[in-house]
Amino acid sequence: QVLLMESGGVSVQAGGSLRLSCTASGATFRNYAMAWFRQAPGKEREGVSCISAGSSLTFYLHPVKGRFTISRDNAKNTLYLQLNSLEPEDTAMYYCAARTSTNCRYSGVGHSLPGSDFNYWGQGTQVTVSS
Repeated sequence: QVLLMESGGVSVQAGGSLRLSCTASGATFRNYAMAWFRQAPGKEREGVSCISAGSSLTFYLHPVKGRFTISRDNAKNTLYLQLNSLEPEDTAMYYCAARTSTNCRYSGVGHSLPGSDFNYWGQGTQVTVSS
């Protein structure tokens, strides 16, 4: 079982930047593809980005491509999401998730990432972007 804990969520102004972290424990982190999801009030959860176990492949949701960067440090059991050029529409609770596979379902840029692909979830960290 993988235990996940997110951190780094804050309130920022539009155009600002921040970095989210997700620390994993309880299992071999490098064996799992990892992802970030977000859920805004009144909206469905959406998959923002995914990274394969060895960092060779990444996926980004179309609206965040070029602004967000996913990375991981397997030696530190930590997943990151760098968020730049933040917009009020990025306001949401951000969750990290682990998949019992070394690869994400998709790579490149797309319009969806199924939450059902992921087996373990963190509690979330809140990002609020004001205009």
